[in-house]
Amino acid sequence: MNSPQGPQHDPDTGGGHPPPPPDPVITSKAGWLPSLVWLVPLIAALIGIGLVVKSVRERGPEITIKFRNAEGLEPGKTQVKYKDVEIGTVKTIKLSKDLAQVLVNVQLKKEAEDFAVKGSRFWVVRPRVGASGVSGLGTLLSGAYIGVDAGRTQDTETEFTGLETPPAVTADQKGTQYVLRGDSLGSIDIGSPVYYRRVQVGQVVGFSLDKDGTGVTIHVFVNAPYDQYVGTNSRWWQASGVDLRLDSSGFKLNTQSLATVILGGIAFQAPPGQSGGATAPNNETFRLGSDEADAMREPDGQPIQVVMNFNQSLRGLAIGAPVDFRGIVLGEVTNIGIDYDPATKNFTMPVTMNVYPERLGRRFRETIESQGETARREILARLVQHGLRGQLRTGNLLTSQLYVALDFFPKAAQVKIDPTHLPIELPTVPNSLDELQLQVADIARKLDKVPFDQIGSNLNSALANADKLFKQLDTQVAPEARDTLSAAKQTFSTAEATLQQDSPLQSDVRQALKELTRTLQSLNTLADYLERHPESLLKGKPGDKP
Repeated sequence: MNSPQGPQHDPDTGGGHPPPPPDPVITSKAGWLPSLVWLVPLIAALIGIGLVVKSVRERGPEITIKFRNAEGLEPGKTQVKYKDVEIGTVKTIKLSKDLAQVLVNVQLKKEAEDFAVKGSRFWVVRPRVGASGVSGLGTLLSGAYIGVDAGRTQDTETEFTGLETPPAVTADQKGTQYVLRGDSLGSIDIGSPVYYRRVQVGQVVGFSLDKDGTGVTIHVFVNAPYDQYVGTNSRWWQASGVDLRLDSSGFKLNTQSLATVILGGIAFQAPPGQSGGATAPNNETFRLGSDEADAMREPDGQPIQVVMNFNQSLRGLAIGAPVDFRGIVLGEVTNIGIDYDPATKNFTMPVTMNVYPERLGRRFRETIESQGETARREILARLVQHGLRGQLRTGNLLTSQLYVALDFFPKAAQVKIDPTHLPIELPTVPNSLDELQLQVADIARKLDKVPFDQIGSNLNSALANADKLFKQLDTQVAPEARDTLSAAKQTFSTAEATLQQDSPLQSDVRQALKELTRTLQSLNTLADYLERHPESLLKGKPGDKP
């Protein structure tokens, strides 16, 4: 709607548009001051530079750790901890050139630079179940981290090979380490307990196979102050499993603890009645026995290899079976074989064994030590001349296990052996059961020669003749015998009647005995008179006329 006054027109333009607004006038102040807006990024930059400088100053050395795999490790997240204190962070993870390992680059803190030295050990802490128990359960929520055990040297090192399992003993633990050498590892593992008088005093920290492959080397660590009980005379043995024995005293069960039954263990102690000796130094080497009896046995010295040829079944005899001399174990069986003898056209069963003569006592040991190496063989040859023989015997009636027994058999045939020939061949004798079997077989052969068929025929003929005789007795002899018995019965009746008290014969006999008695009395009277008056035989009685 138009204004009542109508549109106004600019006389200069001649049009109906309004004139443009005038340009602003800018005036500058005297001097120059920076705007406060530029201070914000400047302060931020300064703070950043300060943080970078601080980070560089606090940054420790970078190290590289080689692991078989990177399970549970993440760059920028996985931490390196010592006694649960963070000392570094994993920066990068990459594969090695041969793709056999992973290279974990770790940035340590400034205060952790003492860990970048030779001897430091690194491992990944994650949940594990081992001989020493369950560990690393805390990482189920927080995630795996790298544990470290600081070295004790001053030599700087930046490349390390990580451990696949945590070390059983860290450098800050007090105690002593020892070396054990045995024939077999058994059920021993890293972390297996070490016992002294059934008290756990240490653990196994490592093991390895010997270079020649004949045994194993085990490293154990005994915690302080229990390492003072380890002496130079201490004996070590495997306490793994259950030792169940059946002897003359009954059943014997021996074990250290339930843990050793499942996980294995090692025990040590001084021999009964002996001291442990001086305290053993660090890394002292000991022999590891298979059991307590093996460990407590006196040193055996060098064995003599002997062979025995048996002419019987070796069923029940196994390698490792004892060689026994009157209850004393002198050695063990090392080999069982079979051999053909062309001379006898028969097979023999050679049994090779190691015999330790030093086990025969102190005097025997002193004798062979004073006479030299050949004395042992010569003494063995002389013992054979006195009847020393080998014999297989049953050691267990339940399992039929056999063992080799050495004993003297004075009635055995004389045998000479060559003590210079190795292995020395010792003569043998059959055992009692074999002798019994031979005797039974000999009896069987003799019984086989008996003509049982002929004896049976003769016996049948004898029985037939006896039958005929009985029939003849019944028909001919029996009637006559009955008549004879009747006559005999009559005779006996007559004699009985004669011998009765009221019979005439009895009365006459009694009367005659009375007369005889009176006559004897008169003779006695006459004999007394003549003894008093012998002259009456010449003069007669006094008063008689001549």
